[in-house]
Amino acid sequence: MIVPMKKVSLVILDKEKKEALKTLRKLGVVHLESVEGKGEQLAKYKNVSDTLFNASMLLSEIKVNKKTFKYEEVSNEEAYNKAKRVLEIVDRKKELFDQITSATSELDRFAGWGELDPKDFDYLKEKGIYISMYEIPNDKMRLIPDDIKTILVNVSKSATRFLLLSDSPDEERPQGLPPEAFNVVLPENSTIEIMEQIKAAKTELIKNQNEFESSVKYLKSIDAYHELLQKDIEFENIFSGMETDADESAASLSWVTGYVPVDSFDKLKDCARENSWALASDDPSEEDNVPTKLKNNKFVSLIYPLTDFLGTVPGYREYDISGWFLLFFTVFFGMIFGDGGYGLLVTVISLLLILKNKAAKKSSPLLALVFLVGLATVAWGFVTCTWFGLTPEQLNGIGLEFLTKYSVKALSNAYADMIWTPFWITDNSIGLTNAQNLQIFCFSLALLQLSVAHIKGIKRNISEKSLKALADLGSLVQLWGMFYVVLSMVVSSTIFPLGLVLDTYINGSPVRIEVGKIAIGMVAGGFVFSFVFANYEGSIGKSILESCKNIISVLLGVVNVFSDIVSYIRLWAVGLAGAAISNTVNSMAGPMLGHAILFAAAVLLLVFGHGLNMILNLLSVIVHGVRLNTLEFSTHLGMSWSGFKYEPFKETVEK
Repeated sequence: MIVPMKKVSLVILDKEKKEALKTLRKLGVVHLESVEGKGEQLAKYKNVSDTLFNASMLLSEIKVNKKTFKYEEVSNEEAYNKAKRVLEIVDRKKELFDQITSATSELDRFAGWGELDPKDFDYLKEKGIYISMYEIPNDKMRLIPDDIKTILVNVSKSATRFLLLSDSPDEERPQGLPPEAFNVVLPENSTIEIMEQIKAAKTELIKNQNEFESSVKYLKSIDAYHELLQKDIEFENIFSGMETDADESAASLSWVTGYVPVDSFDKLKDCARENSWALASDDPSEEDNVPTKLKNNKFVSLIYPLTDFLGTVPGYREYDISGWFLLFFTVFFGMIFGDGGYGLLVTVISLLLILKNKAAKKSSPLLALVFLVGLATVAWGFVTCTWFGLTPEQLNGIGLEFLTKYSVKALSNAYADMIWTPFWITDNSIGLTNAQNLQIFCFSLALLQLSVAHIKGIKRNISEKSLKALADLGSLVQLWGMFYVVLSMVVSSTIFPLGLVLDTYINGSPVRIEVGKIAIGMVAGGFVFSFVFANYEGSIGKSILESCKNIISVLLGVVNVFSDIVSYIRLWAVGLAGAAISNTVNSMAGPMLGHAILFAAAVLLLVFGHGLNMILNLLSVIVHGVRLNTLEFSTHLGMSWSGFKYEPFKETVEK
């Protein structure tokens, strides 16, 4: 359930606000509205936090053996100094890299000239000899006039290098010198000095890298200080951002606003009375941005590790679907993961870890969730006779006949050749295959889950005495009618024709039930109810007018019902893909098992292949199993997951 909240405002003397905030933080029940703090102290905290965070990110990239590596504990001040030093080292490394790159590029520029020293050219200038360095393509060298004084230096495959002599230091580029000849600008330092600079930079770079890597031993101290500092930042942000009146006297007031769960309101009230605070409270309005606090039993709470990972929080006025999420996600996981053998591995490993944690007096909801979905996968393996991709014949051959015998025949791989003829079909050669039965099972899950969504909507609107309940009723009726349309169009138009008529007896009298027409009528009738009442806010006419304004999206809504039901076929399709991979791995490794030399390779192939398949199945669960809950189911509920988590102002950091 979503715990009801009270909106509260606390008014305190401005001179006492620091102590008041400390008391409020110790109480730890008020989720404060966000404020924008200011001031030098807050800026200082944030700068220190940024330094610690950036250093931590850099040091975290260094790989160490976490079990054997020894971290060094230092004081918070020392941890900050180490973090600053890490950033200084990184900045210096960037400078050195730039220096090496620039110097190397400069050396490359003079690679064909040999050793150069600009001082030599300066010496010649003092003697009245003015020399410039030039390069020109080989085939253009002959175009230089004879009256231009040149000294050939060398010739490479692509260019000729020469020195140009002039009589005056101010003489410009000589007339007649081909435009292809370009002047080579002298370096600032000699090539020997440049090489020494590169050598020195590389030496310093190695030294800095060693210091950087050795700083990883301070990582835990840096992280610990960073985590501790977040509480100081939170406190200072609220302290400096609290609203206050303009009165600068000793009686000036400050105040904060926040939200308190109703079951904790008495604690706040008692605290306000003891500390002489003014307390105002009211129920949140529609405009208030209220945090969401979920409260469920231990079993339903198993879904929290998943929703926390996804960051999905229902809005304060939305539904808490934790129980339904857990139920359907467990079923979806079992069907998508698909293989009972895989499920058995997951169950055993998670159980061993749970027992290990229990011995250490620890608890892990995530492991409990993994154990649950592992059991669901084992159950689905029993239903469909799917075990490590082995065929029913192979299972029987190794003495596991009971796995095929007690599987559900209509869904089991062990009876894949059987045809299941419904009672209204007179031709026994026509019927449903196991694959079609699995499709029907998927669509039935869709019908069940989406029906739950609309029943919850009906229930809420009835409690609010709103005629929108009729719109949800119409959507429910439309959903059931569309279910038969899906069976006809996707599964088999022969078994489920839109013209299907069933003859039966009611109170001894023959009755003809036109199933197809009833289904189409339910779709049409449900659409009308939804069209008329979906936007009801006290006036049916305005509701109809609003639907007319959005007629395109309203009409597309009928198509969406069809596509939402069909979307559940992914449970069968993804599971089928996983089974195909398992069979392929077994087929590849099977012939190798009969040879002693290749036995080890076969085992490696089986482990790798099935391990990879399990990883792919897990990704499929996250993509498809979660989607059906957070998209299809939630859309029919009208949920947008617009909420944010209740996080009270408190001393301890939530883990």
